Amino acid sequence: MSDALLHFLGLARRAGKLSLGSDPAQESLRKGLARLVLLASDLSPRTAGGVELAAKEKGVAVVKIGATMDEISTALGKRTGVVAVNDPGFAKKLIALCADERGGI
Repeated sequence: MSDALLHFLGLARRAGKLSLGSDPAQESLRKGLARLVLLASDLSPRTAGGVELAAKEKGVAVVKIGATMDEISTALGKRTGVVAVNDPGFAKKLIALCADERGGI
């Protein structure tokens, strides 16, 4: 898991541009605020499925990252497996970081 990705997530959290957790992320999707949804590698399939469905309905990209919920917790200060990014600039940079990590999405 890329430290740069987790560091940038922490920066987005401090800027107030994230919705953390399944329910807040889905609310952000419903309101049309979310630009990207990130899922932890160890998120339950049931939770992931609900979030993915909500994101698909709104045309928002969903990326499963290599970080576990514990790693995300360390970076953000809250244990969560679902992160909605509510800013287009942060979303664009996070997509690029995810692509770099995987060698291209």
